[in-house]
Amino acid sequence: MTIPQQDIRDRLAKLEALFARGATEGERAAAGAALERMQARLDLGGKAAAEPEIELQYSLPDVWAVKLFVALCRKHEIKPYRYPRQRRTTVMVRVRKSEFERTIAAEFQSLHRELTGYFSEMVEHLIGNVMKSDGDDETLEQRQIGS
Repeated sequence: MTIPQQDIRDRLAKLEALFARGATEGERAAAGAALERMQARLDLGGKAAAEPEIELQYSLPDVWAVKLFVALCRKHEIKPYRYPRQRRTTVMVRVRKSEFERTIAAEFQSLHRELTGYFSEMVEHLIGNVMKSDGDDETLEQRQIGS
C-alpha cells in the first residue's frame, strides 16, 4: 500500500506538533519514532520494500521486558512469536531489520529504561520505608566453609 506524498507530509506535520508538545519522555519517544518512520517513507518514496524481511530473535532479561516488547510489536502491527521449547524470554519477529531497529527497538530501549528505573525506585521505597532496612548487600557477613 502506497501513501500519497501529500498525505505523508500532512502526517509529518501532525507528528512534529505531537513531538513538540509531548508531556512525557515516552510520548516524545513514540512521536519521534513515528516521525522517523514517516520521514523514511517520504525520503525513500516506497524503496523500503527493497529490503527483505528477516527473522530476528530477541532474548529479553525478564517477563516485564517481554510484555513491553510484545505490546510495542503489536502496536506497530508486527506479530511476535515463539517456537516450541523456546524460553519465555525469547521473542521472534519477521521484519525489515533496519526499519525495526530504528523504530520499535529504539522505542523499546527508551521505555524499558523508564520501566527499570520505576521498578528500582519502587523496590528501594519498599525496602527502605516498609521493611525499615537499607538492603545493602555489601555489609553481609562472610561465612567460612568448614568452620
